[in-house]
Amino acid sequence: MSSKELILSRIRQALGTDPGAPDIPRAYRRGPAAVDLDLLVERLVDYKAVVHRTPDIPSVIAEIIGAGSLVVPPGLPQEWLPPDVPARVDDGLTADEIAAADGVVTAAAVAVVETGTIVLDASPDQGRRILSLLPDLHICVLRADQVVASVPEAVARLTPGRPLTWISGPSATSDIELNRVEGVHGPRNLHIVLVEETA
Repeated sequence: MSSKELILSRIRQALGTDPGAPDIPRAYRRGPAAVDLDLLVERLVDYKAVVHRTPDIPSVIAEIIGAGSLVVPPGLPQEWLPPDVPARVDDGLTADEIAAADGVVTAAAVAVVETGTIVLDASPDQGRRILSLLPDLHICVLRADQVVASVPEAVARLTPGRPLTWISGPSATSDIELNRVEGVHGPRNLHIVLVEETA
């Protein structure tokens, strides 16, 4: 008898003929809670994101990008873009073409106050995952009605099977000595345009 067979036989013996399934506690699931936008902003800033609270999306984007160029997903509302900022629509751009842009503008699917996280789900206004990972600057437009209090509420809004990108601040990692390195897995600069009125 192999070690694996021995271990499995002991488990079967301990469980008996009908072990039954134990009840799984679901106390972590909470119903909808009040959304605290100030707390979301505090957490995003703590993660080193820059938050702009304004309904004037084009002006903020123009201020952030300056004389740079943008790449945008195909479903991004055109009225969000400043008229004098060059923006290429991702209609199958190569990785080099995306990386050559100074920044990307996307929408968001949902945001979580509890964790200070923005979630993208590859909808047409968010685009392919590569868009939010290659350029050094990610500008993400988030409407206040997309913000929820907890992770279970966020998951309930998301569609299973879609490619999800969970973003908690600009890309960063640390080595064993806690030396922080930014931009390893995505953009070093994250700007959130929080729209508290319908734009």
